[in-house]
Amino acid sequence: MLAIRKSSHGVGEYSLAGGHLEINESFEECALRELAEEAGSDIKVTKPKFLCVTNVRKYLPKHYADIGMVAEWISGEPIRMEPEKKEDWAWYDLDKLPSPVFGPLDNYIEAYKTGRVYFEE
Repeated sequence: MLAIRKSSHGVGEYSLAGGHLEINESFEECALRELAEEAGSDIKVTKPKFLCVTNVRKYLPKHYADIGMVAEWISGEPIRMEPEKKEDWAWYDLDKLPSPVFGPLDNYIEAYKTGRVYFEE
């Protein structure tokens, strides 16, 4: 499930739901919160698990340590909750992703397929 970014860095790139950790929040809690904030609380997934980490320098002067998480979709359809930040959500096959993709999305796919857990970008 991807949407085109409209604000901040990566404008015009396809991305997943995601964002910054809140104080004292686990990676799993952050992934579920960001998913609900961006795509609605009707989306149900399995408990998110660590996938990979990327040292993202593609958008300098912004510099991020990106924690990629993975979960399996159970039910629900995404809703555009933040229209000022993203276009409508759509589902895509992992082997037929649209272009261009945001930051470490290609790394997520490689990590999912190969088990690699660290990337420099």
